[in-house]
Amino acid sequence: MKKTAVKVSVFLLGVMFLFASCSTHVHTVGQGAQGNVKQEERQWYVLWGLVPINDVDSKEMAGDAENYTITTEQQALDVIINLFTTYVTVVSRTVTVEK
Repeated sequence: MKKTAVKVSVFLLGVMFLFASCSTHVHTVGQGAQGNVKQEERQWYVLWGLVPINDVDSKEMAGDAENYTITTEQQALDVIINLFTTYVTVVSRTVTVEK
């Protein structure tokens, strides 16, 4: 019984560390998204998120829209990608602009 409890505890601790950095940031511009038009781009970082590799410009993604919502998050695909790339200090996040 004790061995099972220890295994479960270690597993849960591992899952907590795996998803510790998952967070979502939502920014509303104007009145927020008025429709269902979405554009997604992946933001890449080195040194575990300290230095951006590419430039994702949310204003450019929004175009001439005055009301839109920007969501920056780690989606499930980002977590899967990061499982393999984090060993070379490269991680990703997804930026979504909804108009």
